Amino acid sequence: MSLFLIAALPFLGAVFPALLIRAGRKAATMSALSVTLIALIGLLLNAPAVMRGETVTARFDWMPRLGLNANFFLDGLGFLFAGLILSIGLLIILYARFYLSKDARMGQFFSFLLLFQGAMVGIVLSDNVLLLLVFWELTSLSSFLLIGYWKHLPEGRQGARMALTVTGGGGLAMIAGMLILGHIVGSHDLSDILQNREAIQSSPLYLPALVLILLGCFAKSAQFPFHFWLPHAMAAPTPVSAYLHSATMVKAGLFLMARLWPVMAGTDAWFYIVATTGLVTMVLGAVIALFKDDLKALLAFSTVSHLGLITMLLGFGTKAAAMGAVFHIIN
Repeated sequence: MSLFLIAALPFLGAVFPALLIRAGRKAATMSALSVTLIALIGLLLNAPAVMRGETVTARFDWMPRLGLNANFFLDGLGFLFAGLILSIGLLIILYARFYLSKDARMGQFFSFLLLFQGAMVGIVLSDNVLLLLVFWELTSLSSFLLIGYWKHLPEGRQGARMALTVTGGGGLAMIAGMLILGHIVGSHDLSDILQNREAIQSSPLYLPALVLILLGCFAKSAQFPFHFWLPHAMAAPTPVSAYLHSATMVKAGLFLMARLWPVMAGTDAWFYIVATTGLVTMVLGAVIALFKDDLKALLAFSTVSHLGLITMLLGFGTKAAAMGAVFHIIN
């Protein structure tokens, strides 16, 4: 199945639950399940090529003079994350079907969920950094809608605003960093960026680009000092907390660090910034979790701690540590 279709299916499917809710909760659930399952099957059809070490690509040159290309590529890392997003998405849809009350706006809920799912799939499949940034900000917007789904709860509204402010602000820094990175290489395609390690690390703009990109990654993945938004976002319905904050959204920053690891890692700046931030986040999250007696708060700070561990492993800059980080993401 084409990568275009895999990336587009969740967005196309987001329309159906809201339209079908009048036909009943079952119809809305089945539409969300069907779209996610078809996208997952389409992804798995590309598994043999990925297992052979090939990179599956799909290219559409929209405005090449401006560097605006709807290009997608699927390699081992993208396959791993896309598989996690879609497979866990299936389970979350089933869970939400029985978790939400009969009075809940289930059609709206599934539409928001599929919108978020599509944004996450877009992040892991994008080959163009400008397109990736669009999906990146879309995850912030859709997570705002999901976290604030229970509009009658003040803590839900507060958590949604906080998550949008922190992750959206980090996204602005990332936009600047990605533009600098594209300027260094002379291309906004990730496939080109990943082949220019020496040019990137020898550039005087490497450090500003690194810091700005890491600010976006740290904000999205709840790293110190941006860790505070994640516990507040746990005011969302439990299926939202499970999907956004334990399995997918907070992994977006880790994914981007792993994606850029071949060209950005291996320098003193990368080691000191990434490894130190991960270490502080890991210890701080674990210590705070020890004093929490609320299950959601305990889960939130435990998640923060484990995200810090993965970040620290990526910061070491060695292949063994990077493999350990990817393994722990699956774990």
